[in-house]
Amino acid sequence: MAPKSLLYTIFSSLTVALAASVPQTDYEVMIIGGGPSGLSAASGLSRVRRKNVLFDSGEYRNAPTRNMHDVIGNDGTVPSDFRALARSQISKYNQTTWINEKVDSVIIITDEDSNSTYFSASVAGEAYTARKLILGTGMKDILPDTPGLEEAWGKGVYWCPWCDGWEHRDQPFGILGSLVDVVGSVLEVYTLNTDIIAFVNGTQTPETEAALAEKYPNWKKQLEAYNIALNNETIESIERLQDGEEVHDDKGRQFDLFKVNLADGTSVNRNAFITNFPSEQRSTIPEDLGLKMQGNKIDTNINGMRTSMAGVFAVGDANSDGSTNVPHAMFSGKRAAVFVHVEMAREESQAAVSKRTLPSRRAMEKEAERRMGSDLEKLWERVRRA
Repeated sequence: MAPKSLLYTIFSSLTVALAASVPQTDYEVMIIGGGPSGLSAASGLSRVRRKNVLFDSGEYRNAPTRNMHDVIGNDGTVPSDFRALARSQISKYNQTTWINEKVDSVIIITDEDSNSTYFSASVAGEAYTARKLILGTGMKDILPDTPGLEEAWGKGVYWCPWCDGWEHRDQPFGILGSLVDVVGSVLEVYTLNTDIIAFVNGTQTPETEAALAEKYPNWKKQLEAYNIALNNETIESIERLQDGEEVHDDKGRQFDLFKVNLADGTSVNRNAFITNFPSEQRSTIPEDLGLKMQGNKIDTNINGMRTSMAGVFAVGDANSDGSTNVPHAMFSGKRAAVFVHVEMAREESQAAVSKRTLPSRRAMEKEAERRMGSDLEKLWERVRRA
């Protein structure tokens, strides 16, 4: 091949590679997580005919909850019924593939042909590829090993007053968690409950009192103003005496009843509790990908639900936008779907324009010669005569 032809071939290939910036993948978007945020993302993508795959491990933060609340149009819906109906409605668009398996790992693949990257998920020995990745992987609450607590979780013992507080209004109430978080809980529930005991489980120490004083300098007076009783005894167990799903009234109240058994041999009865337990990422994928974190949440720009890694978006409880509930999860999933669609559309538009406006052969030769230097012409001539 003549040097100029060779040069043209190299330059032309480079130009085409730069133009063809859309990799060929199994799906356009992969969504990891089948809760409200992931479902909302799948719905939003399907409505604009974006081929997507949703991986659902069957693990949901609100799975123990009896009913969803404060979800307009679905107030009181059983979470599993909500997910089933959502799947049914999304499926009519024929854009979503449902994989009911846990994702083992996600890796980034460099596509040299398109000069771009995409994502590959390993699931039960199979590989699935997509251009974009939406993480709706959620959080997991870390419960103390107090006997009876896990069984009561989500059924009279909860962490969100908007989700479950109304059903236990005007009942003898308890707060479970560290002293540091007590005032914050009181401020959340005092419009619902007035007979409140804070069971701080041995965490009231000079150190925690000082930490609480940094947040609320007048914390003692605040607790006194709301008649909050502090109990610092170690909790031995929490025993259910009555199930609010079975005992309720026509005004929506559920009458759970628990006995808190304490280390000093005493016990106290309460109808419901709000908690202040820590949480962690349910999935290791954010860490495996090296995503930037804010505390235990994925650092996410709410303006586009983008993470620190190009092509990766985070929605629902797992992200750092500071809200954790079903309406928020659906909002973030829809927002991610919009921004993912627009981002892909721009990439596709740029690729299409680049392909249609490739320079002529002579123009590419001239540009290559200019970049490589005029002396190359003399070198070619010597080679031709040799």
